[in-house]
Amino acid sequence: MNVTIVLPSLNPDEKMNTVVDSLIEKGFNDIVIVNDGSNEAHLEPFKKAALHPEVTVLTHEVNKGKGRGLKTAFEFVLENRPNSNGVVTVDGDGQHTPDDILKCARRMIAEGDKVVLGCRDFDSPNVPPKSRFGNKTTSRVFSMFCGMKISDTQTGLRAIPREHLPLLVKTKGERFEYETEMFFALHKAHISWVEEKIETVYIDDNSETHFNPFLDSIKIYRIILKFIFKYTLSSLICCVIDIGLFNLFNILLAGSAFLENIKITTPIGRFFVRIFSGGNDAIALKVLIATVVARVISSIVNYILNRNAVFESNTSVKKSMWKYYILCFVQMICAAAGVFGLSALFGGGEALEGLVYKPIVDVLLFLVSYQIQQRWVFR
Repeated sequence: MNVTIVLPSLNPDEKMNTVVDSLIEKGFNDIVIVNDGSNEAHLEPFKKAALHPEVTVLTHEVNKGKGRGLKTAFEFVLENRPNSNGVVTVDGDGQHTPDDILKCARRMIAEGDKVVLGCRDFDSPNVPPKSRFGNKTTSRVFSMFCGMKISDTQTGLRAIPREHLPLLVKTKGERFEYETEMFFALHKAHISWVEEKIETVYIDDNSETHFNPFLDSIKIYRIILKFIFKYTLSSLICCVIDIGLFNLFNILLAGSAFLENIKITTPIGRFFVRIFSGGNDAIALKVLIATVVARVISSIVNYILNRNAVFESNTSVKKSMWKYYILCFVQMICAAAGVFGLSALFGGGEALEGLVYKPIVDVLLFLVSYQIQQRWVFR
């Protein structure tokens, strides 16, 4: 295998050289270590590692973050390792065993153009409770809001074919959030990944990690939740457009002589006229026209925003638009059925229907619609 090991490190101890020695024993002969602005007290491990002919040490004068360290190494590989088949990113604290690193490297070669993720088992008894909860929660959020099924979203063991490095060099993110941004970049570029089960190792309850549980988690979740924020914003914008246009056409059509001369004679039409206008055909038609025009225009705007800004989909308009309007129709039926069902079960009359039941149904449909649009309409 012609594979480059990438190892970013900040203030390492002797464990880093234990990792380096074990990698060399496994046959890896190209190891790129990035000193990410370590202080004077922690430079000795880098000097010792650099004595190996298989090791290249790159240095950041100041700490720039793990993401920047990875990108520095990727750039180096692209410029100086033309024959490298790809890279395997590892942590320098011994959490990744040499056998697992070798497995991921071999899997990458076998898979061809797929990224290989070394994924831990968080049901293992040696996993700290906070790590188990944090990783499982993030995995569920990824699946729910981003449409990506990843069992270990924070794994640092990733085998990446060389052809994908130019994309990842341009991917935003400088610190731990970069590893999350990496998934979005690969997903958007339709680059597949596979999971390779690895040993779950936590040293001293993961006490040496530079991951800040609060600040770095905020950055990661901000990336993930931006989709639901954009979806919510898109919905609010279109809600304002819908209400605004309804009121505009309602005013413009008021007292229309044309509508006054139209009579609705069908049984279904008469039924709706009695419900919505007390028997006045002109008012019923005015409300119907204003509702339809406002809903058509607002739905087109919503479709455009969701396709291009929320889900950033490259599906064809022809393919996704009919799915979108099928969903709109089904959602409308479910909304009416939901309010009717809650009213039938719990009673309460018009006040509860408008102020309690409808908001509950609409919120649930809002979340379900997000999932369907992400996984089916704009997939």
